[in-house]
Amino acid sequence: MATVRALLDVGIARLRESGSETARLDAELLLAHALDTDRTAILAHTDAPVGDGAAARFQASLDRRAAGEPVAYIRGIKEFHGLAFGIDPRALIPRPETERLVELAELEIVRWLLGAPRPAGSPPVRVIDVGVGSGAVAVTLAVLLRRRGMLDEVTLAATDLSEDALQLARENAVAHAVGDRIAFSTADLLPGSETTRWDVVAANLPYVRSGAMPTLPVATSYEPATALDGGPDGLTVIGRLLDQLPDALAPHGVALLEIGGDQEAALRALVIERLPGWSCEVERDLGGLPRVAILRRDETDAASPAA
Repeated sequence: MATVRALLDVGIARLRESGSETARLDAELLLAHALDTDRTAILAHTDAPVGDGAAARFQASLDRRAAGEPVAYIRGIKEFHGLAFGIDPRALIPRPETERLVELAELEIVRWLLGAPRPAGSPPVRVIDVGVGSGAVAVTLAVLLRRRGMLDEVTLAATDLSEDALQLARENAVAHAVGDRIAFSTADLLPGSETTRWDVVAANLPYVRSGAMPTLPVATSYEPATALDGGPDGLTVIGRLLDQLPDALAPHGVALLEIGGDQEAALRALVIERLPGWSCEVERDLGGLPRVAILRRDETDAASPAA
């Protein structure tokens, strides 16, 4: 009977040979998955024997990973902002850099709720996640606001054009006990409404240039192309959202848009073209790359009755 250490050695070698840049981590996660435990446990017990059934499951997972399939799809789970999300090919795998989008959205909501006295009977802060995918952004926001005791003061909505992605997002919302706190709907970006104005718009939309799609790692070929391909310049979908913001964003509202690390200049130019007078700040991620654009109306527009 093989031990944990022996199986890991074989798995690491196999994945390195296949070209994995994270062969050790991948092997540890996949063996833990085969044993129905966590990575910490197997690293603490490397001499433990592994039964034939678990060893066979591990080998099958290695085959899938060596072929390029993402570890998250093999395990069916991905950690995001300290939470576990069910993940499968219905939606894009949540990336660590998107956690910055969630952090900024949370800060904006808290600013709305605590920045100035709110008269009794004030409407809830209206927040929407555009292109919800797996639900990572919307569900994490709901969980964070619940921890702060603010969830009852917020209305959360989420949209996606993919019915499959919406279903996955609903499943993750239910798993984190916020299924009844997020209104999911099918829409091409923002839902059509002449009356609803959003205080906070958060969006992680496709921003990969079409020409760069074939150069992405093999693992991304397992993800929905429509969740990655942002058109010739990577900003086609984001540009369509910019066009919707004047009618959809509340006065003094904010839109938070995740962008590619090399798109700051192009995004700023697009904002000047599509939203003249609006401010555009860009926050960086932990790697120092431009990651989230923060858009607000100009003060004159926000103060006007028609805004």
